[in-house]
Formats: sequence, structure tokens, C-alpha cells
Amino acid sequence: MRPRTQKQSRRQPGSVRIIAGEWRGRRLPVADIPGLRPTGDRVRETLFNWLQPRIAGARVLDLFAGTGVLGLEAVSRGAREAVLVEQDRQAVANLRSTVEMLGAADRVEVIRADGLGWLGTGPPPFDLIFLDPPFEADLWNALLEKIPAYLSAGGQVYLENPASVPPALPDRYQIDRDKIMGEVQLRLLTVAHCS
Repeated sequence: MRPRTQKQSRRQPGSVRIIAGEWRGRRLPVADIPGLRPTGDRVRETLFNWLQPRIAGARVLDLFAGTGVLGLEAVSRGAREAVLVEQDRQAVANLRSTVEMLGAADRVEVIRADGLGWLGTGPPPFDLIFLDPPFEADLWNALLEKIPAYLSAGGQVYLENPASVPPALPDRYQIDRDKIMGEVQLRLLTVAHCS
């Protein structure tokens, strides 16, 4: 999730588009939920250009999934499976409907749960974790502490955070890619696993 700019707050999108892969051009409905802001096309293009060599066959976690567009874009581009975790009841209903519409129930699992709480119960490991929590919830420290236990060796974490006040990263995180786009900072991270 990301803060709305003045321009974004005037128009609430009714759909978001899958950019590439199996479902290229498919429009996914966006529920009218306060604070729900899907990751835009330009940001996703940048992110998936970074991920292109690693996405095929990956097991993906989209934590705080919202519209699920990050996890679904990954599956469209060849990820083996995705787990979409979202707490909002309406967003979850929308995600389940979208997965059914795409015929993707065998590759995409939708779980209704609080993202941070689910990390205590979810099945690791994942090759790629999309981490885009509500900025105002200030969950950064707790999430960054728990995430390494859910990441496969050599796996990556995509972190979307406010550019104005980026969260500090624990020492074991390494920044592979970093870019600011408007009010949002995109970071692709790897984690040094303790042996």
C-alpha cells in the first residue's frame, strides 16, 4: 500500500491491469475500500524487470495483498504458486473472485489473516516475498524481524515504503535494487541467513 498523491485521491481506480505473461492485459477489479491503493503499472514494470531472471518457478508470498496484483502478476509471469494474505473481508472476497475468474485456484491461495500475525503460522519458505503494509500502521520493525524465517536461501524481499521516511533495515538485509518513484521507495532485498 502507498500514500495517495493529490491526483490519486481524486480518482479511485475500478480496476488494475496485469502487465505481462499468461494474463497480460486482464483487468482485475479493485474493491472500494478506504486506504486500498494498488501498486501502479510503472512501479510493477520496474519491479518485475528487476525480478525477471528469478520469477520462473518461484514460490511467492504477497503479504498485505490488497488487490493481489503483485502476487497475481508474479504467477502470470511464471511463478509456480502464490499465497495472498489479506485481512480485510471485502478485499479477501474480491481476491477469491479474481482467482476464480483467472482459473488460478491450483496456483494461488487466498488467506484471510492479519499479515504480521500470519507470519507466526504460515508455511515457509518463499522464494519471493512482497512486503507492502499500510504505511500508517508502522509495522516495519516487527515485519523485518520475522521475514527472514520465511525466506528460502537466496530468496528476495520486495519492500515498498514511504520515500520521505524509509524504515531502517536490520544489518542482515542487503539492498540489491533501490529506486524512488514519486512518494514511494522501492527496495529489493536479500537476507544473510544465519547458519
